[in-house]
Amino acid sequence: MKIETLSVDFNDEQKRYLEGLAAGLKVNLGGRVQAAAVTASEPTGPDAIHIKAQDKVIAAGRKLADQEKVKRELHPFDAYERLKQQARSNAAPSAADNFRWRYFGLFHVAPAQDSYMCRLRIPNGIMKHWQLTGLADLADQLCGPYSHVTTRANLQLREIPPRHAVLLLEGLSDLGLTARGSGADNIRNVTGTPTAGIDPQELLDTRPYAREWHFHILNDRSLYGLPRKFNVAFDGAGRIAALEDTNDIAFSAVEVKDGFGVTPGVWFRLGLGGITGHKDFAKPTGIIVEPERATEVADAIVRLFIETGDRTNRLKSRLKYVLDSMGHDKFMEAVEARLGRKLARVPDEALAPRPESDRMAHVGVHPQKQPGLNWIGVVLPLGKLTTDQMRALAKIAADLGDGEIRLTVWQNLLLSGVSDDKVALACAAIEQIGLSTKASHIRAGLIACTGNAGCKFAAANTKKHAAEIGDWCESRVDIDTPLNIHLTGCHHSCAQHYISDIGMIAAKVPVGEGDDTVEGYHLFAGGGFGPQADIGREVYRDLKAADAPRFVEKLLKAYLAHRASPEETFLSFARRHDGDALRQLAEAHTTSEVSA
Repeated sequence: MKIETLSVDFNDEQKRYLEGLAAGLKVNLGGRVQAAAVTASEPTGPDAIHIKAQDKVIAAGRKLADQEKVKRELHPFDAYERLKQQARSNAAPSAADNFRWRYFGLFHVAPAQDSYMCRLRIPNGIMKHWQLTGLADLADQLCGPYSHVTTRANLQLREIPPRHAVLLLEGLSDLGLTARGSGADNIRNVTGTPTAGIDPQELLDTRPYAREWHFHILNDRSLYGLPRKFNVAFDGAGRIAALEDTNDIAFSAVEVKDGFGVTPGVWFRLGLGGITGHKDFAKPTGIIVEPERATEVADAIVRLFIETGDRTNRLKSRLKYVLDSMGHDKFMEAVEARLGRKLARVPDEALAPRPESDRMAHVGVHPQKQPGLNWIGVVLPLGKLTTDQMRALAKIAADLGDGEIRLTVWQNLLLSGVSDDKVALACAAIEQIGLSTKASHIRAGLIACTGNAGCKFAAANTKKHAAEIGDWCESRVDIDTPLNIHLTGCHHSCAQHYISDIGMIAAKVPVGEGDDTVEGYHLFAGGGFGPQADIGREVYRDLKAADAPRFVEKLLKAYLAHRASPEETFLSFARRHDGDALRQLAEAHTTSEVSA
């Protein structure tokens, strides 16, 4: 501020007073302006990293996605009183609140069901018998009398009226369980090898690493509200695949040989960017991570994703698209800068071959590494358990096993720690409650998402149609090799149809000359995971759901008739042919008449 020359005369003391006053005003005003600028441009607190990322989008003249606006308007964790108020009045949520309540694990799934679905968090998929009993009791009191095992080795409860939503969340806490952050733009349930700690061939017990990451997420609010959902998995190289390469971050246990500049032994190989619904697997980075530093590295990756992920286009907001834009090497250099150190890199020849998974190890009786003990894989009808079955399985686990229930990504569960002399009794008890420990190759690999019976996005009743395919084909085709058939209801690909031997995604199929449609599917073949990872190719388009069992039958018969040898898997057979050739081979085989 400049003092202008005045037309009146002041003495020296008066002039010094005016100059001091002006200088003080300048400092005071400048300080206030600077403080205001800092306040406006420098958010603080645990949500600051997200607000800064949003501000960058706005400053660039771009429009935030609606979900980002919802987060910005009122953070879900600051709205719990609103959830309680809606419960008191049994009110369905607005669209914005339906997004917010997913931070608590609650999804209002109207119009499929006029109620909530609750998705839990169960790190590494392992829970105690008393927790399963408690969940059954909660389901009977507050939900539909059943649960579903999901493809993230997790449990869902359904048919929850709004008035019961808060009671359920509080009931979960009483059981030492939580649903916090299991939906919306958050890090989802942490998966790991289901036989961790009991598997004779595993390289590493994934339980402590999955557990550490689980609690790291739960207790750091800055790790909620990512640009999009985020998946992390730990695979210890056990007999049951954890499908880690379908995750945004894949930690795969590997044995590093001596002579490559790092300490030999078991490390995690780091893969990034898996999202098979968008036809991509986690790609190897060439980086290996000390298992005890997995959480530190994952945290740095997630925080870089928070800063760089797209908050304008929900279809391009997953980590894969950041990696496509930056490149894996540049992205990991930024991660290393955040960590303040270089990560270890080794060539492929430094890694010993990993033990192979067994595609039937999640079903039936298998010996553990502990002498005289076994795990028993229980077959569930497309992941569904009644509350009576939940309580019965919990009792079998407590009385005849080690008291643990281990969920798998294959929509079933294991009972572990069953001694040799109790195996027969345990299997009989499982059969007694309407479940089984045996399954055909068709039934053991049959997976379906919730479908339109419980999900508004799905275009077909996937669980019903999967059951029909299983019933039809099991009695007509004698498949003698492991086989996966996955049905998913929409582009979210919760059942991961692209990585299955036979994968089907729901579609509305036109019929007649008008606009009428019926439920149906596009069918893919030749997908795989792990060492055989690849995306299936389309064989049939716009199959009516009523016709699907017969077309799957014909494709399986074509495989049995034309495989190179009895040892050739369906996967190898399918990859020897393109979609047109597979379709022609299938059409050469007769089956029951296809509906009109």
